[in-house]
Amino acid sequence: MRKLVPAGLTASLLGAPAALAGEMEINVEIPRLDVAEYHRPYVALWIETPDHKAAANLDVWYDLALPDKEGTEWLKDMRQWWRRTGRSLDMPVDGISSATKAPGTHQLTFSADAAPLADLPPGEYRLVIEAAREVGGRELLRLPFQWPPEDAAEETAKGEHELGAVRLTLKP
Repeated sequence: MRKLVPAGLTASLLGAPAALAGEMEINVEIPRLDVAEYHRPYVALWIETPDHKAAANLDVWYDLALPDKEGTEWLKDMRQWWRRTGRSLDMPVDGISSATKAPGTHQLTFSADAAPLADLPPGEYRLVIEAAREVGGRELLRLPFQWPPEDAAEETAKGEHELGAVRLTLKP
């Protein structure tokens, strides 16, 4: 006869820590701009330490459709990301690179038990979002957070030109 034991109880009986079920959710608004020549912005999202060192890349939106990786030529226009981590990457990077996004709100979700959050040591961090647009401007937003979160938390910021509302939601 078999007995079913809940997984969490099994882990505690075996002395193993319970799995983290937390997550990080990021909502990024790309505003609709009324300009003569509109180009979708390149956007980089990463996590940095309080002393501005890159801890993890989350996502990079750029023009993947150009032939011969020509879209990578303008990645350096996201100056902070480029200096911190971008220039050391051979783009595209699986799981990080994706196409530029149209105006609207875009949601990204990262699980605590998967890369890159699974390898993030406990501590204070900042979510950094940088946008640069051809024939446009540049903008950078930083949202502080504690990892792993002990309680549900939310941070918000609003850009002035290239980025709209940004929301970071953490769940333990």
